[in-house]
Amino acid sequence: MLLRRQGYAGTGLNEIVARSGAPKGSLYFHFPGGKEELAVAAMTRAGAQLGAAITAILASSDDLGEALGGIVDALASGLEASHYRDGCPIATVTLEASGASESVRDAAAAVFDTWLAALGERLVRSGFAPAAARQRALLVLSAVEGALILARAQHDLAPLQAVREELAALSRQSSGVV
Repeated sequence: MLLRRQGYAGTGLNEIVARSGAPKGSLYFHFPGGKEELAVAAMTRAGAQLGAAITAILASSDDLGEALGGIVDALASGLEASHYRDGCPIATVTLEASGASESVRDAAAAVFDTWLAALGERLVRSGFAPAAARQRALLVLSAVEGALILARAQHDLAPLQAVREELAALSRQSSGVV
């Protein structure tokens, strides 16, 4: 939660220890690589949790636009509930620390790859060829991540709502409904 809200540089080990209630020595016992190792573990865990939610939402509807809209709605709800403080748990750290830490960059890439795979699989089930599904998955994830950043900066869900509408329209066009 702290990394997601405050970023890598803005979150100190003392604050993490204070919030966890654990002795400081246990932090270094479990994470001998220090803050960087802890950040990678937190990103991996958060990425898996969000990935499971993405997969469940994608499976919740036979309508592709509705399924993609469900992801956007869930993220918008979480952002609004946090008063625009909590964006994507992966993007926040990635934007700040991936240039200085190969392990953070690798963790982010791995998480995003699993999310892209889930989106791609859903798109294939909706009739896209695998190569087209990969391209469309990149578009979807990029649009949603960008909209989260804009919504957080503007304290307004309008960017997410616009992406939701465009993804629904794009899904209809791809399936021949429009």
